[in-house]
Amino acid sequence: MYQRTVLDNGLPVLTSTMPNIHSVSMALFVGAGSRYETDDMAGASHFLEHLLFKGTKGWPTAREVSEAIEGVGGIMNASTDREMTIYWCKVAKPHFRTALAVLADMLVHPIIDPEELEKEREVILEELRMTNDYPSNRVGLLIDETLWPAQPMGRDVGGSQESVKAITRDHVMEYMGSQYTPRNVVAAVAGDVSHEEVVDLLADLLKDWKDAEPIPWFPVEDHNGSAPVRVEQRNTDQAHLCLALPGLHQDHPDRYAMTLMNVMLGEGMSSRLFLELREKQSLAYDVHSSISFYRDCGSMSIYCGVEPKKSHGAVSAILEQLKGLQGNIPQSELDKSRELSKGRMMLRMEDSRSVAMWLGAQEKLAGRVHTVDEVVALMDEVTTEDVERVAADLVRDENLKLAVVGPHRSDRPFQKLLKL
Repeated sequence: MYQRTVLDNGLPVLTSTMPNIHSVSMALFVGAGSRYETDDMAGASHFLEHLLFKGTKGWPTAREVSEAIEGVGGIMNASTDREMTIYWCKVAKPHFRTALAVLADMLVHPIIDPEELEKEREVILEELRMTNDYPSNRVGLLIDETLWPAQPMGRDVGGSQESVKAITRDHVMEYMGSQYTPRNVVAAVAGDVSHEEVVDLLADLLKDWKDAEPIPWFPVEDHNGSAPVRVEQRNTDQAHLCLALPGLHQDHPDRYAMTLMNVMLGEGMSSRLFLELREKQSLAYDVHSSISFYRDCGSMSIYCGVEPKKSHGAVSAILEQLKGLQGNIPQSELDKSRELSKGRMMLRMEDSRSVAMWLGAQEKLAGRVHTVDEVVALMDEVTTEDVERVAADLVRDENLKLAVVGPHRSDRPFQKLLKL
């Protein structure tokens, strides 16, 4: 599926040759995210992500950076989360050399002009305001604070208004100098290109990039005794609910059992939550569950938006579905969830960007890459007993957390509900 080479400066390069498509996708994965930041530097990784699009040595303005990709029909973007920042673009085959040169220049030769930094600071502050203005976004932030209070894992990746206002250019440059180094970055390319061609090009583009020792990330702290319910009162037409519980870390042997448990619970229109809360009880338009795996922790969360007077009923219905995972799971339901997961994964692998993301994310976070066939085999090994065991271990009263954004004044009624 892929080939791997480590450049002389320590940069891992992974490629997957896909000869029957017209696109090439490339991504650079940096070990920089909110888990690397102190409280006073909260949002620095996200801030830096924005700044690298403002101009480089070879493409000195934001317009020149964007036109180099968009001007040939390509797509370019970036994202920052807790454990890494990703810069990526997708272009037609004839333009991949230019696109890869732009990405490399962004990481190695950004200008970070002081005037542009101040302008972008205002843009980021507006982004934070926008995120907090959407109750469905706000409840997601609130549940993270409830799961992991008073630590980087529970903090908004973008930081706060106060922290972003306090970040200086010196802060940004020092942080970049520690994290944007070859050993802390992974390059992944997928499309109609050869491994040798990509390695030779990157070796030339990055020949002057010096290595350094990156700073470590902050481990998760156990706050299981913290308040289980957070309510933020807002004058909204819907109450936005997010019920969550701690999950598993990314290398846990039960990872795929939990993955399939989540599919049964709330992924797709035939999931338990959708059939019960939407089809049967008409409580919600949008109801779904999701899981996250991190280096040393994880979570499962369930979201729905309901009429405020139906909030208590919705929480009770969700808890009933969670409780139902602890025993007597039909083999047919597991098989359906398994085939859904495998099928969607295989379909994603037809896209060059998905393949590049698959390679780079696993290499950066886990230091190894499972092929699609290997993941399929791991899913095939999961039994109904595995899923029931994981559910019994995780779905317990003491693990339940709830965040609510809507026209509710008190958390007390919800605390009384939070029992299986």
